[in-house]
Amino acid sequence: MKVRAAVLEEFGQPLAVQEVELADPKAGEVLVRLVACGVCHTDLYTASGADPSGYAPCVLGHEGAGVVEAVGPDVTLVAPGDHVVTLFAPECGKCVHCVSPRTNRCTAIRDQHGLGYLPDGTARFSRNGEEVRHFMGTSTFAEATVMPEIALAKVSPDAPLAGCAPFACGLSTGIGAALYTAQVAPGSTCVVFGCGLVGLGAVIGARLAGAERIVAIDLSEERLAEARRHGATDTRVAADDTVDWIRSETGGFGADYTFEATGNVAVMQQAVEAAREAWGLATMIGVAGKGETLDVVPRLLITGRRVTGSSFGGVKGRSQVPGLVDRWLAGEIDVDALVTDRVALESVNEAFEAMERQEGIRTVIEF
Repeated sequence: MKVRAAVLEEFGQPLAVQEVELADPKAGEVLVRLVACGVCHTDLYTASGADPSGYAPCVLGHEGAGVVEAVGPDVTLVAPGDHVVTLFAPECGKCVHCVSPRTNRCTAIRDQHGLGYLPDGTARFSRNGEEVRHFMGTSTFAEATVMPEIALAKVSPDAPLAGCAPFACGLSTGIGAALYTAQVAPGSTCVVFGCGLVGLGAVIGARLAGAERIVAIDLSEERLAEARRHGATDTRVAADDTVDWIRSETGGFGADYTFEATGNVAVMQQAVEAAREAWGLATMIGVAGKGETLDVVPRLLITGRRVTGSSFGGVKGRSQVPGLVDRWLAGEIDVDALVTDRVALESVNEAFEAMERQEGIRTVIEF
């Protein structure tokens, strides 16, 4: 079948919206008709050429939601008509990581996934007889895509799919970092550095976990206002004295939990330094630039602070994303406030430009 898609042809250049061929799903694969797709910073990061693992040509996009249109042989997890959220982090349910409660880092299809192919080592997209590779196993900047069934989360049909899209990456990443990676304790103090979608997700996750005090730090007053909307009890414009201020607000000790959601290594260092002596946990969610390193004074660790990373918020996609969507439907998460713009696929490059200007929270492409 022919579908319109946004193709990365050359790094550092605008995406080309064009018609490509999409082959039928093979064994264990599913054809999804996309209804909506979030425009995430990871897509921009790869398009810019900054990602050392990037490749072209490929169909970008990974934050999608849609309806199952067809399934290949041996598919048992979803059926035509199911509403699904795409998962760049699959969950096979069987590998050594999936059977452990300690991680969501499924190993089942990792090798080909990183090369831009489906598990059998081939692509379903093509153009003039030449393959066009997949992105993060998803490629949701397209009217339809083919994916492994283990990379789809079946969600309630009552949930509007435009609102489901952010759960495919940014929103789940932030919420999960608080609920599943850090496992925020009720009554605790949390500090979130950066109030884009991921940081706001961390604010929401800390609230859902029962944190008593949630401090949001950002350079933008508008984003700090959004943080207050979603549960921050305190907000502060980022400054050189942020760490000292956090310590002064916590009896000199620091926060029980800190979350870094900017990808800036200097801010990561602040998150470590602002974590509480004795038991503070600093969770790194943001993606740093190629070759950058985080400097940590060993004494900060010797005195009890811990530093951890979080991939997709520790969320086991097929098992836990549907529950997060249900919490939205129950009124616990204000997704409508997070989707700040809706555009057509042809406006994907303008959405990238708005992201670089830090306008809005999440732009969603609607098909």
